[in-house]
Amino acid sequence: MKRIAILGSTGSVGRSALGVISGHKSAFRVVGLTANRNIELLARQAKRFNPRLLALGDISRYGALKKALKDPRKVLKGLDGVSEVASMPDADIIVVALSGASALLPLISAIRAKKTIALANKESVVAAGPIIMGMARSRGAKIVPIDSEHNSIFQCMNEKDKAAVSKIFLMGTGGPLKNVPKNLFEKLKRRQVLAHPVWKMGKKISVDSATMMNKGLEVIEASHLFGVSTSKIEVLLHPEAIIHSMVEFTDGNIIANLFHPDMKVPILYALNYPERSESRIRRLDFSKIKNISFQKPNVENFPALGLCYRMAKKGGTYPACLTGANEEAVRLYLEGKIKFTAIVSVVEKILSRHKNIKNPSLDEILHTDKEAKEEVRKLCSRF
Repeated sequence: MKRIAILGSTGSVGRSALGVISGHKSAFRVVGLTANRNIELLARQAKRFNPRLLALGDISRYGALKKALKDPRKVLKGLDGVSEVASMPDADIIVVALSGASALLPLISAIRAKKTIALANKESVVAAGPIIMGMARSRGAKIVPIDSEHNSIFQCMNEKDKAAVSKIFLMGTGGPLKNVPKNLFEKLKRRQVLAHPVWKMGKKISVDSATMMNKGLEVIEASHLFGVSTSKIEVLLHPEAIIHSMVEFTDGNIIANLFHPDMKVPILYALNYPERSESRIRRLDFSKIKNISFQKPNVENFPALGLCYRMAKKGGTYPACLTGANEEAVRLYLEGKIKFTAIVSVVEKILSRHKNIKNPSLDEILHTDKEAKEEVRKLCSRF
């Protein structure tokens, strides 16, 4: 039985992971859970799965959580508490399903503790890829991506095949606005922006999907996870979401990974790695698939994609500035303080002012993230 700690158990990926665990009770046991603010759901999860350790990121809600639990269970506070759960000795696998840069320090804690990490956070790898991957190699920590695209690439590639990779096709549906004319973006309702055509996701990642910032960040993430230059990573839109990524090798062979679009598929693979197990997850019925189509993304309508490629090429602290500025701009949009069309332009403005550090330390990356968010708030306060 594998012992699992889930960082971000109240989010969409965290909930799906608990759903997978519920369907495989003899294979997995939950030993730790964390959340940021959703104390009601965390309390219900604690009652159902009986983890040894809980942590709450938002310290202001700590007292309310203790009251909601109605038991003397140990609860840790703040980012330090979340990081402690990430490195708890009796956890075999740490599911990192936190949103944004908040995952960076807990992820590093898990790596230092030599854990197997089921990773569902891209911002941390985008901002600090060289540090994270270097530390994982030196400590012997294994990172298995959960995101459907990166999980698929992981399955298509083999460590010994890395030098033979000629191209990675990073797939995407195109998001909710793929077929919406750009001149209508100003008039979009929030529900339209959040209405992803295939996946049910959290609000932040749904907005990122609508701007296609999410796909650009995934390009940078893939380059670090798999040690491949972004010049070898091509984004390809595939609205049917049957093929989740493909890898082309120097001999002309292309290996693709296909499954019915359900996050439980890559989650189960990550939790079971390197083994596979039976599941009742819906299978593809090829006799009912009438069309499989591909197209290149419209970079004019979605400039965030090209922006990510440029920031990846610049390197240093630019990717950390990118993720920090985008995270804050999306937050302000969701709070109704800026327009949807302002998100990418605000990020571009912050990046144009950024003074790069070529080989940043972890502290410099964290400072860049914080500074980028502050600059976004200052800029948007004038709107």
